[in-house]
Amino acid sequence: MLSVASVETQNPELSPTITPTPPQQPSSSCETHHVFRSRLPEIPISNHLPLHTYCFENLTQFPDRTCLIVGSTGKTYSFSETHLLSQKVAAGLSNLGLKKGDVIMLLLQNCPEFIFSFMGASMIGAVTTTANPFYTASEVFKQLNASNAKLIITQSQYVDKLGDAGDNYPKLGEDFALITIDDPPEKCLHFSVLSEAKETEIPSVSIDPNDAVALPFSSGTTGLPKGVILTHKSLITSVAQQVDGENPNLYLTSEDVVLCVLPLFHIYSLNSVLLCSLRAGAGVLLMPKFEIGVLLELIQRHRVSVAAVVPPLVLALAKNPMVEGFDLSSIRLVLSGAAPLGKELEEALRSRVPQATFGQGYGMTEAGPVLSMSLGFAKQPFPTKSGSCGTVVRNAELKVVDPETGSSLPRNQPGEICIRGQQIMKGYLNDADATATTMDVDGWLHTGDIGYVDEDDEVFIVDRVKELIKFKGFQVPPAELEALLVSHPSIADAAVVPQKDEVAGEVPVAFVVRSNGFELTEEAVKEFIAKQVVFYKKVHRVYFVHAIPKSPSGKILRKDLRAKLAAAASSQIS
Repeated sequence: MLSVASVETQNPELSPTITPTPPQQPSSSCETHHVFRSRLPEIPISNHLPLHTYCFENLTQFPDRTCLIVGSTGKTYSFSETHLLSQKVAAGLSNLGLKKGDVIMLLLQNCPEFIFSFMGASMIGAVTTTANPFYTASEVFKQLNASNAKLIITQSQYVDKLGDAGDNYPKLGEDFALITIDDPPEKCLHFSVLSEAKETEIPSVSIDPNDAVALPFSSGTTGLPKGVILTHKSLITSVAQQVDGENPNLYLTSEDVVLCVLPLFHIYSLNSVLLCSLRAGAGVLLMPKFEIGVLLELIQRHRVSVAAVVPPLVLALAKNPMVEGFDLSSIRLVLSGAAPLGKELEEALRSRVPQATFGQGYGMTEAGPVLSMSLGFAKQPFPTKSGSCGTVVRNAELKVVDPETGSSLPRNQPGEICIRGQQIMKGYLNDADATATTMDVDGWLHTGDIGYVDEDDEVFIVDRVKELIKFKGFQVPPAELEALLVSHPSIADAAVVPQKDEVAGEVPVAFVVRSNGFELTEEAVKEFIAKQVVFYKKVHRVYFVHAIPKSPSGKILRKDLRAKLAAAASSQIS
């Protein structure tokens, strides 16, 4: 049986070749001058505990406070109820034969059962891999096989979608190991086999801080999705970097209601929304999917105070006329992450929630995931700049590296962002080569993102290394042009990708979604951009589309757009 719980002792083949144990000091005098740290003081972190113990450590301070709110039904769970149901699920998983180091897969939209299952798995030393329920059957089985999951917890509609999987499904004994949170199809179990178990029957398990607890999948800087081994220490460190200490970077209290519309199967929502809220005693409003009308009504009804968002959601809130009909005055913090957000779009939303503190965070699954966050969210906030991703989190180090020479760069010089600290991943599952490519011998995680740190320690992301467009040797960052495009009143959304060109090598082309009711021509869009950029950043073609393809976390799927361009070029040639 393969196990990722204790990759050193239980299963050496799952231990990455390079284990990120960060050195206490930079490895060169050059680095010493160009390593950046948080403007907040470092804090003691209890990362010797198991994740579930840490998250519920303050439970006695707010046992009866609302922990989870189910947006679709209004049902609520207190912190003590959430903890108890997590314990019951832990016992239920154990009763089914799940052991320390076993992997379970959650194929769920946002729902309470997701939380009970994730925390329950942690309690028995098991590992959770999270998958997008809208994946195709092929995508699900690739992750299932790669993670060696022993159990899937899902909804019946997704079981039906997967069809006759035959031997592809994991088994416990003679039955398929599928549990549904609603009426189970044939050969599936109902979630009650977990939630109705006796919490006193949780087995005694010794959990090491370096044992895995989560196994999200990420493509990293390149290539196909890979399992990212996040340990108890990784996630505790990351959560503590955000919400612990006398002046937490992300100040949450038991009076807050935090919006959870971003999918929990993505590390941004799982970490910065769910785990941070559990630790701080804040309530979590669960929404299974984004619908602008429902979202606005729930924010108003439940007095949401903290909104974790991604740029597509910001775009909807900034431009949809429905927003004017709702009371959003309860919102005090708006945290945007997962993809770069332009200054113009940020300002557009700011005008609709003027009372809120608006800022960005920056993360990567492999980084645990948060690298930097706006200090405007702190209990004692600092002034921050529009477009900034904040400063590097506490108890971590950040540097900017020249992609060509590998040398560490000073302030205001763009290069590849690298991060070091106990929050970063242990490595990629069964992929020592990818691990060694991403993490160097000094423990630095190379993000593949181009950015810089300014004179006030604020981090600005320019673009992805692999997404930069090269026009006659000049670098054209797509995110910059996209921010300009969506500032146009007749453009609802936009994406920019490179198109091959015999003379220039690559030229920027735009995919544009028109706002409803507006007429817009290609020439008008090109002229709008040409007035605002240097010659090599001008848009050469504009393609009008109904929607920009994006991942659940809000990242533009540029490979899909590049494929469209390639197909169009091929058909023209033929």
